[in-house]
Amino acid sequence: MSPPPPPLGRGRRRAAQAFDDALDDDELASARAALAQGRWQSARSLLVHTGDDWDRRGHRVTVLAKEPYSAPWAREWLLAEPDSADASILLALALVHRALRGKEKPARVREVCRDAAALVPNDPTPWLGLLMLERSLGAVDEAVRVFEAVRARYADHHHAHHLMVARLAERDGGADPLHEVYDFANWAAEQAPADSPLAILPVVAHAERYRVLAAAGHESADPNACGHWAGRRARLVMKAAFDWWLEWEQDGHPRRLIDLNFLAHAKYCEGRGAEAAALFHRIGEHVTPAPWSYPDRDPYPAFRAARASALGTA
Repeated sequence: MSPPPPPLGRGRRRAAQAFDDALDDDELASARAALAQGRWQSARSLLVHTGDDWDRRGHRVTVLAKEPYSAPWAREWLLAEPDSADASILLALALVHRALRGKEKPARVREVCRDAAALVPNDPTPWLGLLMLERSLGAVDEAVRVFEAVRARYADHHHAHHLMVARLAERDGGADPLHEVYDFANWAAEQAPADSPLAILPVVAHAERYRVLAAAGHESADPNACGHWAGRRARLVMKAAFDWWLEWEQDGHPRRLIDLNFLAHAKYCEGRGAEAAALFHRIGEHVTPAPWSYPDRDPYPAFRAARASALGTA
């Protein structure tokens, strides 16, 4: 049975929220709104036109899959087009999100993801869904195996690298300045092409490690009151990432605003207000919960306070 449409006004409530996973992808936001009303044809068209732009495809499927009724609408789509790989992948990632909310059995969802992957052997997106699942519910070794499956299909997959950094950062809660997550992020940045946004990954690793250390009581819960961002290694990482952004800013990358939020947060915590201000201008209102929520802060007020301070409007 098809799910009922959401009540009128749902779109207005979404617009009032501070966070939007679609970021600045208007086509995605439109398809998501249509999917919420059961019009899966818009999602179908969107994914067809996305083609094999794997970062964009992963971003779009992931956002569509977060819709509460995404799974039943994907099943409706499969009834109409039983051989649709896009519908199978959307269903798989929708079930991943349900599993992460405790509403599906992970073992069953793993099976659905692998079935979707078999339909499109070159597509990393079903493996991205598996990685999202293993990042939260699986062992590190299994997450590494799935990550390698993603890389075998697209070596520079942005979302997959972020997931691995977050997972690796959680291994061993001690205050180790030589933690493996830093080596992983540096390796990934060095392996990527010169214009790849994976150049920002060492900054992401630094923020994810801060999240873990602060939660364990090894760092202050206020990122501005701790030395995590002030060490020599941290300063070199922040400078390299900001210099990369100045030279290679990727206006067209679907997840660039996530990187900009991480970089603005790092520059603000480092005390580099002018550099942070330039990044805040680029971000506009496209704030992301991470890393402003780290370790347990209300992210939107934290973002607004940092932006006001950097821009001199506090």
